[in-house]
Amino acid sequence: MLITFILVIHTIIALALVGVILIQRSEGGGLGIGGGGGPAGLMTARGAANLLTRATTILATLFVVTSIVLAVLAGVSRKPKEIDTTLAKSAPASEAPAQALPLSPNEVPLAK
Repeated sequence: MLITFILVIHTIIALALVGVILIQRSEGGGLGIGGGGGPAGLMTARGAANLLTRATTILATLFVVTSIVLAVLAGVSRKPKEIDTTLAKSAPASEAPAQALPLSPNEVPLAK
């Protein structure tokens, strides 16, 4: 149950990370679409680039952390179980090996 929850969160983080990376403009331009910055100048191109860079860093860190947590939880749930040795102890010892059948006249024994 816990693994499923963390896996869902991990998937959402991965999708958000892909989205944030695709929004960014190559060579550090960040959302350099249209220029300006809005009526109050709250979101300039540089501010948008800084926001996207920070969001990418946070999402990437969360992605790595959830990856490690999932790996640890998967390892814990796959602990080796005890081997039941009662069957081996109760099995009778094997009897003497079966005697070899006599060779037919056409067969030649292999040299050792």
